[in-house]
Amino acid sequence: MKPSKELQEEWAKNPRYWKLGGLFYFNREDDRLLVDKPNPTYGTTFNFAHKQSYLYLLLIFSFFGFIVFMVTRNH
Repeated sequence: MKPSKELQEEWAKNPRYWKLGGLFYFNREDDRLLVDKPNPTYGTTFNFAHKQSYLYLLLIFSFFGFIVFMVTRNH
């Protein structure tokens, strides 16, 4: 059963699920991969309780690592 929109908003605003001063979101009950930050001007973040978040984070770091490698390699 999918949680209601109201419950998802309640989770997103609950400081219990925000770690390191609101930098990381971790809620095992929430099945969303991306969650809006409490302050909407800060954008979205990963739900680090979601297993796929680590895969996407690895892909992002690999992409930027590849870019740095390509720019700094010797010709």
